[in-house]
Amino acid sequence: MILAKWTDRFFAWIVDFIIISTVSTAMVFLVFGTTYYESDGGIWAENTQYIPASALFLAYWIILEYKTGQSIGKKILNLKVVSLKGGKPSLKGIILSSFGKSFLLPIDVIVGRILTNQKRQRIFNKLGDTIIIKIKEREDGSGTAHLKD
Repeated sequence: MILAKWTDRFFAWIVDFIIISTVSTAMVFLVFGTTYYESDGGIWAENTQYIPASALFLAYWIILEYKTGQSIGKKILNLKVVSLKGGKPSLKGIILSSFGKSFLLPIDVIVGRILTNQKRQRIFNKLGDTIIIKIKEREDGSGTAHLKD
């Protein structure tokens, strides 16, 4: 398997972040209107949006990555979540990995990079026995993963 580079993973996360942040913000505006952001100079609104937005991220990653192995960002960058053996990851593995990047990403990445192994795992990837691989396109257009680092 070709392990995904940290930079590719970051750009996939940025795509996902933009998508979910846009949806989350739109949902807040639909439910609360613009007065939600105007009260307390916007500070209260920004602080209270973290938990619901993170929960939306969690649901997004669990659903897409468990069903297909890819979020929209990963699909765009030809990345995929797999088990350490290269197969479909367990639901537990996806939940752990998704929780880390939804609620604790800075800690997850920093500690993961410090304690990193050759599998380029964040801490919650390690706990969930998952890795992120780069998918190579074959001539017939279907994606395939190759074992290699």
